[in-house]
Amino acid sequence: MDNLQHIVVVGGGAGGLELVTRLGNKLGKKRKARITLVDAGLTHVWKPLLHEVASGSLDASANEINYRAHARKHHYEFQLGRMSGLDRRKKQLVIAPFHDEDGQEVVPERHIQYDTLVVAVGSTANDFGTPGAQDHCLFLDSLRQARRFHNLMLNAFLRKNHEAQLEQPHTLNIGIIGAGATGVELAAELRLASRELPVYGMNHLSSSDVSINIVEAADRILPALPARLSAAATRELERQQVHVHCGQPVSEVRADKIVMQDGSELASDMTIWAAGIKAPAFLAELDGLETNKGNQLVVEQTLQTTRDTDIFAFGDCAACPQPDSDRPVPPRAQAAHQQADTLFKTLVHRLQGKPPVPFVYNDHGSLINFSRYTTVGNLMGNLSGRSMYIEGKVARLFYVSLYRMHQVALHGFVRTGVIWLMDKISRAMHPRLKLH
Repeated sequence: MDNLQHIVVVGGGAGGLELVTRLGNKLGKKRKARITLVDAGLTHVWKPLLHEVASGSLDASANEINYRAHARKHHYEFQLGRMSGLDRRKKQLVIAPFHDEDGQEVVPERHIQYDTLVVAVGSTANDFGTPGAQDHCLFLDSLRQARRFHNLMLNAFLRKNHEAQLEQPHTLNIGIIGAGATGVELAAELRLASRELPVYGMNHLSSSDVSINIVEAADRILPALPARLSAAATRELERQQVHVHCGQPVSEVRADKIVMQDGSELASDMTIWAAGIKAPAFLAELDGLETNKGNQLVVEQTLQTTRDTDIFAFGDCAACPQPDSDRPVPPRAQAAHQQADTLFKTLVHRLQGKPPVPFVYNDHGSLINFSRYTTVGNLMGNLSGRSMYIEGKVARLFYVSLYRMHQVALHGFVRTGVIWLMDKISRAMHPRLKLH
């Protein structure tokens, strides 16, 4: 085993987990290479679903993948811990000590030797230094944060329902800062929760008592997507009685309000930050590797870092150039999926002495899901390059298929089919919202 090439992947997100799964099945199973995944958590949940976990429309426990069990099935190793440093000369990465919830050290600092290192640690929310954001905002970067949000939301509904029963003022104000895909989809999920929860005993509180505001600094929501899609999404939010505030940069967040740059204020009992992302700060200190102002590792089109050909990076934490464009690959789930596919081919080629495969991003379009209400989006034509606008059940089918494709990459077609059937049974047997 010691003589085998050691490929270490840091980060078990959508792209990282898909990559180690394929490498394990191709190389680890046949003992052609040793594959190791390093992650700070024990389980994986597809990040685009975290807003559904937060609202309660998705039970994370039923959709989690345990890294240890998955590693055993797919012939790779798993190391629990957070990457904290790198020694490129010794080809070692440093894993920070792991502590339990009481602060007791469980596992001390470790060093892992590698031959090829792949960094896929994703991104975190970027609050741009906005005063009060860290103290008063909720974030949805991780499963733990999504679960915390869910508990706080249930408690807020319970408190307001009690105030309504006592005939006291009981409006619940929820503010979402950032109208990208996460912010828009979260607003729809929260509106669903406001309509479903009163059915389960909170009958003194109505959906109209829950005011949902979404604030965007740009002049329209979903500013990175086509204008037609943005307009359709705005109409749907308004139909769901979500208040949209565009052209409103936030200057400060307080415990009970959002303060705009023009001095206007929005009452907010719960404020969620969903505006902008950045790569983790520790990447800027990785033994001289080149990073940009967003902490992303700068890579070549081959996904190799600019200063070390044995270190690769992809997904949200990497700034990858595109041919004939001055903009890097966008930080989207479909980009990470495509990069994982390209990098799999490159890493297999490396063992065979072949050159790396250049990555070319293909934009397949965008889909925005408004919970159980509707889905809108645009699909890019492979031949014409033109986009086709879709909505309703057809768009919903495409949206659901994205997650199923991710499951197929991790489990194969047969097991994904079984998971799909179990999901159907679960929906029939359990409440539409997670109530605890």
